[in-house]
Amino acid sequence: AGDRLVEIGDRQNWEATQNPWVVLQNLTDRWRAELSWNASFRAELERVTQARAEYMRDPGWYGRQHPGEPLRAAYFSMEFGLGEALPLYAGGLGVLSGDFLKTASDLGIPLAGIGLLFHEGYFRQVIDADGRQSEAFPFNDPLSMPVFPVRDRDGAWLRVSIELPGRTLSLRLWHVHVGRASLYLLDSNDPRNSAVDRGITSKLYDGDPERRLQQEIVLGIGGWRAIEALGLEIDVCHINEGHAAFAALERARSFMLATGVAFEEALFATRAGNVSTTHTPVAAGFDRFPPAMIIRYFSDYADALQITMADLLALGRVVQHDENEPFTMPYLAGRGSRWINAVSRLHR
Repeated sequence: AGDRLVEIGDRQNWEATQNPWVVLQNLTDRWRAELSWNASFRAELERVTQARAEYMRDPGWYGRQHPGEPLRAAYFSMEFGLGEALPLYAGGLGVLSGDFLKTASDLGIPLAGIGLLFHEGYFRQVIDADGRQSEAFPFNDPLSMPVFPVRDRDGAWLRVSIELPGRTLSLRLWHVHVGRASLYLLDSNDPRNSAVDRGITSKLYDGDPERRLQQEIVLGIGGWRAIEALGLEIDVCHINEGHAAFAALERARSFMLATGVAFEEALFATRAGNVSTTHTPVAAGFDRFPPAMIIRYFSDYADALQITMADLLALGRVVQHDENEPFTMPYLAGRGSRWINAVSRLHR
């Protein structure tokens, strides 16, 4: 709705970037002064401002149908395709996640998205003179994206931490406004971390299996800890594809701490509020990790859950106690969720 406004402000930068945030940052004081006298710009600014104010005042379908009945939901996804100004997506999964947040905003459903702030969010396809394809990965500078640091009560950057083998990983939180909905992004590029760990959230769908596991630990375990640090009371946790399946374990662990029950009871109680969606229901599309890698990263975590490592590995296997079977993320998501969705009848 505001594209025309930004185009009037700086057509050249708008056509080059499709990023209103970059356009605003590059307006000179002289040009801003001239725009303040531009009748077309002022009229468009008034129209956009009024339209946004009316949109934000409208309670939406959910607010009208269920006043005073908040359905607090969290939507975990490895990627979110909201627009070119926020290049944190690779394909259909991300576009669906972005549309999910936009629709929640339109309907007035109180929802928070949970994802990662990637330094290289997606690739640009380049075709050379001989017709060969190559990929370029532009760097995502947070200063050029519409993301804002989340502050704690003392004004410091809000962080959560998770334990990795031999060290603690610090994760910064960013906030993205998606109409009435919110998106929170975790970022490992924190000076408190080692140079290697700062790169955990460097590239979307990193090809290195261990880096992928680290990213999924950050998304699932770190994501649920972010929800608690933000003080969000979540009823429904939506796990979009297996990447975020560790959120089911962390939600159960949190329930154990709050109630004193055993892990089995905690998982049974919390899975009633978990939903998982599968996009690629074939083995080739699943993230699988060697048992030895899971043991290295989750031995202490299994102790915190008060279960054996064999029991934890069984949650990600078809033949649950086959020691040679890899740990598969969609199986964990399914066992940790009351409802499982597919994105189409074919996938179902």
